[in-house]
Formats: sequence, structure tokens, C-alpha cells
Amino acid sequence: MAAAVAAAGGVSIGVSKLQPRHLKHPTSPFLGKKIRFKHKSAFESAYCWRVSIKNPRRVVVSALGTELIDVVHNLFVGVGVGLPCTVMECGDIIYRSTLPKPNGLTLTIPGAILALGTLSYLWATPGVAPGFFDMFILAFVERIFRPTFRKDDFVLGKKLGEGAFGVVYRVALAKNPSEKKEGDLVLKKATEYGAVEIWMNERVRRACANSCADFVYGFLENSSKKGGGEYWLIWKFEGEATLADLMQSKDFPYNVERMILGEGQQLPKGLERENRIIQTIMRQLLFALDSLHSTGIVHRDIKPQNIIFSEGSRTFKIIDLGAAADLRVGINYIPKEFLLDPRYAAPEQYIMSTQTPSAPSAPVATALSPVLWQMNLPDRFDIYSTGLIFLQMAFPAMRTDSGLIQFNRQLKRCDYDLVAWRKSVEPRASADLRKGFELLGLDEGIGWELLTSMVRYKARQRTSAKAALAHPYFDREGLLALSLVQKLRLQFFRATQQDYTEAANWIIQLMAKSGTEQDGGFTEAQLLELKEIVPKKKASAERNALASILKVQRKILKTLNESMDEFSRRSKSLWWSRWIPREE
Repeated sequence: MAAAVAAAGGVSIGVSKLQPRHLKHPTSPFLGKKIRFKHKSAFESAYCWRVSIKNPRRVVVSALGTELIDVVHNLFVGVGVGLPCTVMECGDIIYRSTLPKPNGLTLTIPGAILALGTLSYLWATPGVAPGFFDMFILAFVERIFRPTFRKDDFVLGKKLGEGAFGVVYRVALAKNPSEKKEGDLVLKKATEYGAVEIWMNERVRRACANSCADFVYGFLENSSKKGGGEYWLIWKFEGEATLADLMQSKDFPYNVERMILGEGQQLPKGLERENRIIQTIMRQLLFALDSLHSTGIVHRDIKPQNIIFSEGSRTFKIIDLGAAADLRVGINYIPKEFLLDPRYAAPEQYIMSTQTPSAPSAPVATALSPVLWQMNLPDRFDIYSTGLIFLQMAFPAMRTDSGLIQFNRQLKRCDYDLVAWRKSVEPRASADLRKGFELLGLDEGIGWELLTSMVRYKARQRTSAKAALAHPYFDREGLLALSLVQKLRLQFFRATQQDYTEAANWIIQLMAKSGTEQDGGFTEAQLLELKEIVPKKKASAERNALASILKVQRKILKTLNESMDEFSRRSKSLWWSRWIPREE
């Protein structure tokens, strides 16, 4: 039965002979006709409908149950408003477009360029899209399924070490008496930066678990003695030997060979064999660093003491993330504060310019992270430290603290120029120094070439972890065969580096200051004009294309500078301050 709603004094719109519901494609009775306005009773017809307008802002429509949708459709088609033409099926009767509806997206060159540019930016280091996915999805899911522990759940065992940021023990679970007395877990009581280290280890576990020690859990335990809380961190036991311990042995690097292969090699000792072992260590370390840098984390304290040998995977892993900075969201980054070991720190001491403002909120920081990363190249700080480790492995005299400090002083006097340092010390070099120069000089000096690309004064002139892995020094296979993923990564690095080199050579040849128009380059006068070049109507297409690119570049730089100035002027709250311990 039809249900009608009427109001006294209301205005009704009467419509009759509407199409029944059983028709598949009912035709509107209004096409080409006028709507008649008249008063009707509430129950005049089974197909009638009535609109009562009591308030201009409130319209109540009633109709026969299943006919309501057809009624509304016919009304809007009849009056020719409210719905798109493709829905109304209006045709030429009320003079609407009859063009066919497109079947899919239309691909245009500008649209494709914009889409590719957007995707490139979203996945550029340190990764905007992966950052949002990690922040809002992976982190949330991980918190639901991760185990929880308390200090009483463990039995403390052997003390493994003590540093500036905490004490480390080997522990076992208290509820598992069948487990070894030493335990298969490592527990650290963090004296400083405990919350930050928990954050970093959780980020690494989600993004690049194979780069660092296998992290299990971190928690805050209330302490009645100190009146505050203590942060405790748990890892799976990887091993006790660090690269520093192994380098102190007189048998280095042959002791590393036995640990990696599980047995000694019946081969004569010599530079070729040592070079292969050192190459294997450097490749593993650079793979770990590249994974960290790709996710936006800069370690800031790379040294042999923070590189542990994993007995399970027989690879070297990075530990101690207390000084690390997460530059994807800005955690543990303060512009004018640095945490470093002066023996292995880069000359600049800061991973980014001190003029860089404090990080804004996490979503904004993540969105801007590729820009700030490319402007400052903070990963080059870790590359310098890794280069010094490479130097220590090649030169036995520098494996001690005194030897390394003496080298740093000599390098500083040479303005951080390794070539100049070599010229100053090689004529009167000791046997250990000569041995190091010979080792790095194998295969036409590709080892020395890699070292000089890592240890440089300016961060922008240093190589990246990806570029270092693509260097010819790693063309030979090391002690362990690479996994399929590592082989694919190396091939990708080498392909991209080759492409960049060809493009750079083309640009250098084209814009060489000594070039001429006949040689295909620019003159010096033309190079000066390029600074302010703008497109012109009567100029060649090539010139206008170049001018447009440079104009866009100037606009981007201007916009970035204005944005950075705005960030500097405004005071921002650090949303992650709850993670950073404050002094009492």
C-alpha cells in the first residue's frame, strides 16, 4: 500500500502513469513535455507520488516502496537538472552532449611525465610513500602482535660490555629452565637515549632487519631507587666478536676468513688473499649501510666497536643505534647538536647544515624528507667513517687508537686530501704503510680509488653506499656467494651508476667552459647568459627548452628557500619529545 505524507497548505506535484518496476530500461514520460502542477489526494493512485513542501529547506518525498528510485530518476531526467548527461540518457531532445562515454583513462605526455615525477619523488630516498606505510600501517600492526616482557622475565648472565649509553648482558628467559645458562638473548640497560634506540631498532626491524642485530622488544621499567624509569632493550644473541676485537688480533684478516667460511683455507698467505677478505667485509658493511640510508636512518657512530659478527648468518651487522637520527620523520635530530666519536667522525661533525630548522610534524617532515636529504646528503657522514675502517683494515699501523689519531692529525694538515697525505708519507713509509699501499694498489689501484672516493673533506664529493657497491673494486666475488637479492641489487646499482655517468659526461662535454659552438658545447659568454636565460618567441626550440628547464629550476630553488625561511621563523613543537629522555 502506498504511503503518503501531506502537510496543510502544502504544494503538491502530481505525476501519473509512471513506468512499473519490472521494465529493465523504463523511458521517462517527461522527455519533451511540461510538468503539470495540481493538487491530489494522498491515495489517488498506486503509482502516484506526492511532494509536500512545508519548509523550503526540508522536502519530504514519499512513494510506493520499490518505485522510489525510478520516480526520482524520472523526475530529474524530466526537468533536466541534477544529473550528468551520461546518466540522464538525454540525447538531442533537451540538447545535451551525445558524445560516447570514454572507456578508460586517456594517457597524455604531460600526464605521464607528471605521474612519473610524482612516483619518483614518493619513492626517492628516504621514501615518502614507504614512510607513511610504515608509520600508519606496519607500526600499528606490529604493536598488536609483538610480545611483551618485563625485567623479571629474564635471568641475567654474563656481562658482555659497557659503553657510554648502557650496559649489555647475556640473558635467558626465567620461565624456560631448559635453556642454556648463558641464554640466547641480549639485554641492554640504556642509561641514555633508550627510547630513541627503541624507536630506531623497531624501524630497522620493519625496514631492513638483516642490516642490524635482530631486535626483539624494548620496554620501560619503573625504578624505585631513582624515582624514574629505565629503558631495557632485548636482542637475539648474534655473537660476541666485534670487528674491533678481530682487528686487534695479529692474525687479522685470516681470523675473519675462518669465521666466515667455518674452516681454514689451505692457501698461502699474501696480499691477494687478504684483499679478498677485506673486500668481503667492506661489501657486507656497505650493504648494511645502504639499507639503513635507504630508509632514512643515519647511524652517526660507525666504528669497528659497533660492527658485530653474526655467527648465525656469518655476516657483519651494525649495532648501537643510540646516536642514530631518523631523518624521515626527524627523530633524534637537533640541528646544532651532534653525537660522534672524534676518531671516526667526518670533518663537518654535523649530518646536516646547522641552518636547517627543527623538524615539523611527522607527516610534513616525511613529505619534505627527499628535498632535505638531497640538499644535505647526510648519509655521507657514515661513508667517511666507513672509509676510515677500510683504511684501518688495509694499514695495520692504524688499527690502534694512537695510530688512528696520528693519521687524523696528518690528514688534517693535508687539508683532508688523501693523495697529498700519501705523497708526504710514502717516501719514508714503514713496512706496514708500504704493505697497505701495495694492497690498495692491486688491480691497477681500484682499492685506493674507492678509498679516496670515501674519505674526502666535502660531504657532497664523497660517494654513496650504492655508488661504492657499484665500484669495480667489488667486481670480484668475495668469500661468500651473494644471494639472489644481493646480486639483483648490485646489478641495479651498476646499471644506474653507468647511466648517470654517461649523462654526466654528456652534460660536461656540452657545457665545458673551454668548448665552442663548433665542438657542440657553449662558450664562456653563453655559460654566463644561462644564469638568467628565459624563453623567447623567436628563439630556437632547443634554446627555449633549456631556458624553460633552468627557469623551473630557479623557481624551485626560490620556493624551497622561502619555505625553509618560513620554517625557521615559526616555532614548532617536537611531537616525538616524549621519546627523548630529559635531564632531571
